[in-house]
Amino acid sequence: MYTFRTRASRFVVAGVSALAAVALLAGCTSSGNSGTDGKKGTTSDENAASGDTVVIGFSGPAADHGWLGAINTGAQNAAAGFDDVTLKLAEGTNDANAQIAAVETFINEKVDAIVLLPTDGAALTEVAIKAMQAGIPVINVDREFSSPFAARTTVLGDNYGMGVSAGTYICSQLGDKPGSFVAEIAGIDSLPLTQDRSKGFKDALNDCGLNVDARVAADFTVAGGESAASQLLAANPKIDAIWNHDDDQGIGVMAAINSAGRDEFFMMGGAGSKNAMDAIKADDSVLKATVIYPSTQAADGIAMARLIAQSKTMSDLVTPSIPNRVVLDAPVVTKDNVDQFIDLAFKS
Repeated sequence: MYTFRTRASRFVVAGVSALAAVALLAGCTSSGNSGTDGKKGTTSDENAASGDTVVIGFSGPAADHGWLGAINTGAQNAAAGFDDVTLKLAEGTNDANAQIAAVETFINEKVDAIVLLPTDGAALTEVAIKAMQAGIPVINVDREFSSPFAARTTVLGDNYGMGVSAGTYICSQLGDKPGSFVAEIAGIDSLPLTQDRSKGFKDALNDCGLNVDARVAADFTVAGGESAASQLLAANPKIDAIWNHDDDQGIGVMAAINSAGRDEFFMMGGAGSKNAMDAIKADDSVLKATVIYPSTQAADGIAMARLIAQSKTMSDLVTPSIPNRVVLDAPVVTKDNVDQFIDLAFKS
């Protein structure tokens, strides 16, 4: 029997309150000398205390997807949790030129830091470099820029890790059943994040002797999920497991499954929506698990932007610094641990 090796089982949301935001970075430290345990920098208590007021500009894509809506709300809640943060919020947009204009405005206003989830990382790279050259630290969230000079810190979900977690869970259920038929419903195939998820999934399945036997791609929408799942089900009369990359498109996937009357397989989702977790907890459908892709990344970005702007660092690190790159975990949620995660779930 293949043993399911759980990745880290928790991640922490920043910004629901000042306490939560500080707890995420449970100790962020500055260039001062704490005098304890040989560490230098500010202590977690000093980080929690009010400091100089910082103005943070935030820009993200249009909230046309449950996960993106949670990203935007998380950023606003994180800022509201600090009495020394003023948030300047740009209107969400999927137009790269409009987002470039928003960042230009932040630069002209001389904000203290910018948190940016770019609609297109490559397209926003040049203006992010301009901000950095103006002395404004940029915290890049989720979609990476194409130059290392465009951001002070990058906060990412683990797309490859999502695939590994999904494949590892399926191996735990089917690893002693060689010949099991595994299917995959991906997101947008042209996106690197989808490619990373699929690669991690394939690699993890190979580790226990399974393969991706059928694969279709959707578009992260309900309609796209239903269409892709209908195609998959029609072409494959017997399936043992399905991994659907995205819980928002999973609403359509479940509609197709119910319409086809299929229940011979189990399915796991991706991202961590509230409806998916509710279904997992109820345990009355084929959906048995999902893989977290944190919708708290922008909230984490706000908390880190505050520390950087106030010349503070992470108190749990011996090195008095803020990391240049933070990759969050991709844990699996099942009925056994869903209560640990459901309060962090986003609404589709």
